[in-house]
Amino acid sequence: MLDSLGVGALPDAGKYGDEGADTFLHIEEKMVEYGGLRIPNLLSLGFGNIENAAGGKMSGGSPKGAFGRLGEKSKGKDTITGHWEIAGLYTEVPFKTYPYGFPVDFIKKFEHEIGMETLGNYAASGTEIIEELGPLHEQTGKPIVYTSADSVFQIAANTAVIPLKRLYEICETARSMLVGDVACGRVIARPYVIENGGRARTPDRKDYAVSPHGETLLDKIMKTGKAVYAVGKINDIFNGQGITYAVHTDNNMDGVDKTVEALKQDFEGLIFTNLVDFDSKYGHRRDAIGYGKAIEEFDGRLPEILKTMSGCDILILCADHGNDPVHSGWDHTREYVPVVIYGSEIKAGVDLGTRESFADIGATIAEILNTGPTETGASFLHKIIRK
Repeated sequence: MLDSLGVGALPDAGKYGDEGADTFLHIEEKMVEYGGLRIPNLLSLGFGNIENAAGGKMSGGSPKGAFGRLGEKSKGKDTITGHWEIAGLYTEVPFKTYPYGFPVDFIKKFEHEIGMETLGNYAASGTEIIEELGPLHEQTGKPIVYTSADSVFQIAANTAVIPLKRLYEICETARSMLVGDVACGRVIARPYVIENGGRARTPDRKDYAVSPHGETLLDKIMKTGKAVYAVGKINDIFNGQGITYAVHTDNNMDGVDKTVEALKQDFEGLIFTNLVDFDSKYGHRRDAIGYGKAIEEFDGRLPEILKTMSGCDILILCADHGNDPVHSGWDHTREYVPVVIYGSEIKAGVDLGTRESFADIGATIAEILNTGPTETGASFLHKIIRK
């Protein structure tokens, strides 16, 4: 999962304030200043051949993989919505958002439960709000509460003021309270430290999500006796449901390291990896150059992943939403997502075109692993598998 690497606005993007968004295109345009986006390995698999990816500027050659783009049927554009749809669950009613902050009466009840007042309670960039309210937090010990265009209740704290264990406890209290009329998709712990004179978020972020509202692909895999190996925040996104093994990651490259480690283990099933830096470090911070360099860094690790794969392994690259770094604001954007599939049993150069749902990925994986069909999505395995 190349978190947030969208490839162009969906037809209904205007309803979300995202008309004209195109994460991959706008990164490519910004990287021209640095000699262009250098991603030879992604391009060799077919990433540039995806319909209208980067406006068609990077297409060409004879791709070694199959490729396409997927629309989103669910309502919304957040992390849970995208991941759950990939795993076979549609979100018909968007998760509730709080663009003007959480209700005052809820905040008062929350403060009573945790035994302290809070700061903030408005929509903000995570890096900006810790600079803005960090000094007061450090002076008073009050945690910083903020949200975004997503359904999130985020709690930031300097771990020298509120230790990590206590921050997690505060988040667990919030998770237990954010139900019913004040339901919220995720509570996120956002620890930070003071480093080199500035405030820097640590890799100890932790997400507390609601549980999926039905059976997912991951559940089906486990029921057949196979394994689901979650790398990065996948375990948090599914609230542990359908997960056999889970490992935390510190950054994208740690995510690649742990994916390679998982590939070397002897089991049958799914390795589900989320590379979060694209979204959290670059998309939300509107850092197009940083995003581009992160894509290049991942591209440089692709040969190692491909070399570690065994003869029957299949690699699927995709995303869960967009996060256009030149778009206004600092939130996700409603976009098509890419899909690239590669393996010794996969036909080269198959163009899947534009498909209706992210759930087609889950339906395809279900067919590969013989779990029985998912309730949503349409498998494209018959189009890409070698007979």
